[in-house]
Amino acid sequence: MLDMDVQPSSNLTLAIKTAEPCHLDQILEIEQEAFSAPWTRGMFDAEIVGNPFSRLFVAMPIGEQGPHEGIVGYLCYWIVFEELRLLNLAVKPSWRRQGVARRFVQFALHDAGSQPIERALLEVRASNTAAQSLYDGFGFREYGSRAGYYTNPKEDAMLMRLEPLDLENPL
Repeated sequence: MLDMDVQPSSNLTLAIKTAEPCHLDQILEIEQEAFSAPWTRGMFDAEIVGNPFSRLFVAMPIGEQGPHEGIVGYLCYWIVFEELRLLNLAVKPSWRRQGVARRFVQFALHDAGSQPIERALLEVRASNTAAQSLYDGFGFREYGSRAGYYTNPKEDAMLMRLEPLDLENPL
């Protein structure tokens, strides 16, 4: 599995590591803070141990003494044949707007470069303009919607696609 250290800003280095069962409590805490209809422990556990297409990663800040402060975010995506499907990305509220989500997307696109990937797909709440802006910055474009896709509150999903996938410059 692909693990690496990345720098989202000039003074912060993140370790992006493959998620393990021992990370589930922290992942669930972030998930419940971030989403009104959070994934369950069973859903995350299935991504870690039961889905051959799934990749689940966590980000931890690195200081001079090594990783600290636990997990600050996570990303779950699938690589299925010629597609990269971004499924779930969340960052602790105190760590937002510091480049963590951007590094996660870069990481997934970099990982996709090791496969014959043609496109990247995702769904995002119609009201989540911050996430839409993030994905738009990578070249994702809206190609449709799903009425009432999200619950609690009920809301449409905006479908976004990056195609063709530019694997020459994923980072």
